[in-house]
Amino acid sequence: MNNFDLHKPLPYYLQFYEKIKQMIVNSEYEPGQRINETQLAKAFGVSRSPIREAMRLLEKDGLLVADQKTGFIVYSLSTEDVEEIYQIRTALESLAVELCIIRASDEELLFIEQLLERTAEEIKQGAEDSRLIELNERFHQLILQYSHNKHLKKQLDSVNVLIYFCRVLNFKGKGRAAEILDEHQQVFTFMKKRSLKAVEHMQKHLHHDLVHLQKRLTIRSASLK
Repeated sequence: MNNFDLHKPLPYYLQFYEKIKQMIVNSEYEPGQRINETQLAKAFGVSRSPIREAMRLLEKDGLLVADQKTGFIVYSLSTEDVEEIYQIRTALESLAVELCIIRASDEELLFIEQLLERTAEEIKQGAEDSRLIELNERFHQLILQYSHNKHLKKQLDSVNVLIYFCRVLNFKGKGRAAEILDEHQQVFTFMKKRSLKAVEHMQKHLHHDLVHLQKRLTIRSASLK
């Protein structure tokens, strides 16, 4: 942690928020692990105040769960949580695809197509998972953006951190990035035709994500026993 550099333009508590969030998502803090602001402040070599604010934001996101005795417990993703998150995703992202088909300009659709081409190229070049996850997330964000419905975006943003948490775990497994890209391309093929079959393909894609995540959680659970 000593090599973590602070940047003055961004408030310290937001920098710690981003750093701790990434540590949780990347499993540097294990699900169910107990942490408190005193430990973190000592580890980062700072006062408790910015750490406290960062942890409050992480609790709001759902990545930390308050524990009166020890401070906080790192969120542990359950199969039930995954199912509920994907119920929300499927409903809202299906609508986003439908609206995108109707409202997106040809130029905006071209931008999505170029993103998919760039993703395919980076997979071939052996890009790191973190980069491919970023491109994966960008695909879904662009569809949401080009739906041109700010209230729909607000609803998805409310669970975005947990979606990202799922997305990182979802990339585990040989050839997973290529599988996800193939499904994205299937969705886009029909979006480009302005066909509502794109909605069906997005639903199939998210269902496959859900099944894969449930398998990964089962594997992780077994490894902890």
